Amino acid sequence: MNAQSDNTKAIFYGLGAVLLWSTVATAFSLSLKHFSPTQLLLVANLVSLVFLICLIVLKGETKQLIQLAKQSWKSSLFFGAINPFLYYLILLQAYDTLPAQEAQVINYTWAITLSFMAVPILKQRLKTADYIAAAACYFGVLYIATRGQIGALEFSNASGVAFALLSTIIWAMYWLLNTKDTRPSLIGLTLNFLFALPIILVYAAATGELTHWDNAGLWGAVYIGFFEMGLSFVLWNKALKLTSNASQVANLIFLSPLLSIIWLSQFAGEPILSSTLIGLACILIGLFVQNWSKRKIK
Repeated sequence: MNAQSDNTKAIFYGLGAVLLWSTVATAFSLSLKHFSPTQLLLVANLVSLVFLICLIVLKGETKQLIQLAKQSWKSSLFFGAINPFLYYLILLQAYDTLPAQEAQVINYTWAITLSFMAVPILKQRLKTADYIAAAACYFGVLYIATRGQIGALEFSNASGVAFALLSTIIWAMYWLLNTKDTRPSLIGLTLNFLFALPIILVYAAATGELTHWDNAGLWGAVYIGFFEMGLSFVLWNKALKLTSNASQVANLIFLSPLLSIIWLSQFAGEPILSSTLIGLACILIGLFVQNWSKRKIK
């Protein structure tokens, strides 16, 4: 009965994280009307860092945080340069140049990217299902990128699509390298955001983006920092720790892009494109094939 209760709680925690993630594309879209990607990243990183440090203080792990900050500053700087700095900077550029619905759907192909990058980095082998999943996912990306005009191969915004695809490579690389990270997950994430802050500040100063702030974008950036970069991580981790069936929780992520498109149409005023829906269907089919094959092996 206790295990069943924990699984139920895990589903609720997982749904909470997915619900928050589904609102992020809308928050990105609205905030980028007032902030540049660099400004948005700076504020969101700062808010998330404050939230994570408060969480660590409440858990009584402050001494461990300080100790690991001294011991692992090189790895913290390295991981922080990848995520949040490089990953979110590239991702926000994608959102700044593409309709948010297109950017967020393309970003969901990172799991396929991870499978292919795991071959050289972790020496893993690809299976037939991986190739089928990749074909479905990248056909979906191509359909979205061309707005359904695949035969003409006329891209609606080639640079935006490139940014979105590059973000999947960076995110996949981060998680593959993260498998060798020995720091506790919460403390490791906090240190990443801590050591990324001066990098973001220097970059913002070098690009002249520490001036001309539009206060209308502030609350969106605070929302992203608190919910997308902070609270959702805590909820998702909690869900994975409570559940006895990780696949059941992981499959909840399929709800996020569907909900996201609804929120974008309702709150950001983006008309839902048929090409996005068809492309999303292809990507979800690909991700389902990949997940199904892994579950079958287990």
